Amino acid sequence: MRAPRLWFAGRMAHVNDPAVIRRLLTTPGTWAVVGLSTNRARAAYGVAAYLQDLGQTIVPVHPRAETVHGAAGVRTVAEVAGPVDVVDVFVNSGLAGDVVDQAIACGARAVWLQLGVVDEDAAARAAAAGLDVVMDTCPAIEGRRLGLG
Repeated sequence: MRAPRLWFAGRMAHVNDPAVIRRLLTTPGTWAVVGLSTNRARAAYGVAAYLQDLGQTIVPVHPRAETVHGAAGVRTVAEVAGPVDVVDVFVNSGLAGDVVDQAIACGARAVWLQLGVVDEDAAARAAAAGLDVVMDTCPAIEGRRLGLG
Protein backbone atom coordinates (compact mmCIF):
# COMPACT_ATOMS: atom_id res chain seq x y z
CA MET A 1 0.00 0.00 0.00
CA ARG A 2 1.42 3.39 -0.99
CA ALA A 3 1.73 6.16 1.55
CA PRO A 4 -0.73 9.03 1.16
CA ARG A 5 0.52 12.05 -0.74
CA LEU A 6 0.53 15.48 0.83
CA TRP A 7 -0.43 18.69 -0.94
CA PHE A 8 2.35 21.24 -1.17
CA ALA A 9 2.04 24.65 -2.87
CA GLY A 10 -0.79 23.52 -5.11
CA ARG A 11 0.65 20.13 -5.98
CA MET A 12 1.39 16.82 -4.35
CA ALA A 13 4.47 16.68 -2.12
CA HIS A 14 6.93 13.84 -2.48
CA VAL A 15 6.46 10.86 -0.18
CA ASN A 16 9.15 8.18 -0.02
CA ASP A 17 8.17 4.71 -1.20
CA PRO A 18 9.49 2.04 1.21
CA ALA A 19 9.78 -0.48 -1.65
CA VAL A 20 12.03 1.91 -3.60
CA ILE A 21 14.22 2.47 -0.54
CA ARG A 22 14.61 -1.28 -0.02
CA ARG A 23 15.34 -1.92 -3.70
CA LEU A 24 17.96 0.82 -3.96
CA LEU A 25 19.76 -0.39 -0.85
CA THR A 26 19.67 -4.11 -1.71
CA THR A 27 20.37 -4.02 -5.46
CA PRO A 28 24.10 -3.60 -6.15
CA GLY A 29 24.82 -0.53 -8.23
CA THR A 30 26.90 2.59 -8.69
CA TRP A 31 26.18 5.45 -6.32
CA ALA A 32 27.56 8.89 -7.22
CA VAL A 33 27.93 10.46 -3.77
CA VAL A 34 27.81 14.23 -4.29
CA GLY A 35 29.62 16.14 -1.58
CA LEU A 36 31.81 13.20 -0.50
CA SER A 37 35.32 14.21 0.53
CA THR A 38 38.05 12.87 2.81
CA ASN A 39 36.57 14.86 5.72
CA ARG A 40 35.78 12.11 8.23
CA ALA A 41 33.60 14.47 10.27
CA ARG A 42 31.04 14.83 7.46
CA ALA A 43 28.05 12.48 7.30
CA ALA A 44 28.83 11.63 3.67
CA TYR A 45 32.06 9.93 4.73
CA GLY A 46 30.36 7.42 7.02
CA VAL A 47 27.36 6.88 4.78
CA ALA A 48 29.61 6.12 1.80
CA ALA A 49 31.44 3.49 3.86
CA TYR A 50 28.09 2.00 4.86
CA LEU A 51 27.02 1.85 1.20
CA GLN A 52 30.24 0.03 0.33
CA ASP A 53 29.53 -2.44 3.16
CA LEU A 54 26.17 -3.13 1.49
CA GLY A 55 27.99 -3.98 -1.74
CA GLN A 56 27.40 -0.69 -3.53
CA THR A 57 30.09 0.89 -5.71
CA ILE A 58 30.66 4.50 -4.72
CA VAL A 59 32.02 7.36 -6.78
CA PRO A 60 32.95 10.46 -4.77
CA VAL A 61 31.71 13.63 -6.50
CA HIS A 62 33.36 16.76 -5.14
CA PRO A 63 35.10 19.80 -6.66
CA ARG A 64 38.44 18.47 -5.30
CA ALA A 65 37.84 15.02 -6.90
CA GLU A 66 39.47 13.25 -3.95
CA THR A 67 39.90 9.49 -3.61
CA VAL A 68 37.71 8.34 -0.71
CA HIS A 69 37.40 4.80 0.67
CA GLY A 70 39.62 3.64 -2.22
CA ALA A 71 37.28 5.09 -4.86
CA ALA A 72 38.63 7.71 -7.28
CA GLY A 73 36.71 10.95 -7.18
CA VAL A 74 35.33 13.13 -9.96
CA ARG A 75 34.34 16.79 -9.98
CA THR A 76 30.80 16.49 -11.39
CA VAL A 77 28.12 13.87 -11.89
CA ALA A 78 28.71 14.13 -15.67
CA GLU A 79 32.30 12.87 -15.15
CA VAL A 80 31.24 9.55 -13.61
CA ALA A 81 32.37 6.75 -15.95
CA GLY A 82 29.65 4.29 -16.86
CA PRO A 83 26.03 4.15 -15.81
CA VAL A 84 24.92 5.74 -12.54
CA ASP A 85 22.27 3.94 -10.57
CA VAL A 86 21.82 6.45 -7.74
CA VAL A 87 22.94 10.05 -7.29
CA ASP A 88 23.19 10.54 -3.53
CA VAL A 89 22.93 14.26 -2.73
CA PHE A 90 24.89 15.57 0.28
CA VAL A 91 24.71 19.27 -0.64
CA ASN A 92 22.36 21.80 0.90
CA SER A 93 18.82 22.15 -0.39
CA GLY A 94 19.65 25.34 -2.29
CA LEU A 95 22.17 23.44 -4.45
CA ALA A 96 20.26 20.17 -4.73
CA GLY A 97 18.20 21.17 -7.78
CA ASP A 98 21.29 21.56 -9.95
CA VAL A 99 22.58 18.16 -8.83
CA VAL A 100 19.21 16.57 -9.58
CA ASP A 101 19.30 18.13 -13.05
CA GLN A 102 22.77 16.63 -13.55
CA ALA A 103 21.40 13.24 -12.46
CA ILE A 104 18.60 13.49 -15.01
CA ALA A 105 21.04 14.56 -17.74
CA CYS A 106 23.43 11.66 -17.10
CA GLY A 107 20.64 9.08 -17.20
CA ALA A 108 20.78 8.11 -13.54
CA ARG A 109 18.08 5.73 -12.39
CA ALA A 110 17.45 7.38 -9.01
CA VAL A 111 18.24 10.36 -6.82
CA TRP A 112 18.53 10.18 -3.06
CA LEU A 113 18.39 13.54 -1.26
CA GLN A 114 19.90 13.13 2.17
CA LEU A 115 18.37 13.85 5.54
CA GLY A 116 17.62 17.58 5.66
CA VAL A 117 17.93 18.03 1.89
CA VAL A 118 14.50 18.95 0.54
CA ASP A 119 13.68 20.34 -2.90
CA GLU A 120 10.13 19.49 -3.93
CA ASP A 121 10.56 21.03 -7.41
CA ALA A 122 13.71 19.01 -8.09
CA ALA A 123 12.04 15.84 -6.80
CA ALA A 124 9.10 16.46 -9.13
CA ARG A 125 11.46 17.01 -12.10
CA ALA A 126 13.29 13.79 -11.35
CA ALA A 127 10.08 11.80 -10.99
CA ALA A 128 8.72 13.29 -14.23
CA ALA A 129 11.95 12.18 -15.95
CA GLY A 130 11.36 8.62 -14.73
CA LEU A 131 13.86 8.52 -11.86
CA ASP A 132 13.10 6.96 -8.51
CA VAL A 133 13.26 9.64 -5.81
CA VAL A 134 14.03 9.36 -2.12
CA MET A 135 14.17 12.60 -0.15
CA ASP A 136 14.98 13.82 3.36
CA THR A 137 16.29 10.55 4.73
CA CYS A 138 19.59 8.71 5.02
CA PRO A 139 20.59 5.35 3.47
CA ALA A 140 22.37 4.32 6.68
CA ILE A 141 19.33 5.10 8.83
CA GLU A 142 16.97 3.38 6.42
CA GLY A 143 19.26 0.39 5.91
CA ARG A 144 19.65 -0.21 9.62
CA ARG A 145 15.90 0.17 10.09
CA LEU A 146 15.50 -2.55 7.46
CA GLY A 147 18.09 -4.77 9.19
CA LEU A 148 20.71 -4.35 6.46
CA GLY A 149 24.43 -4.22 7.24
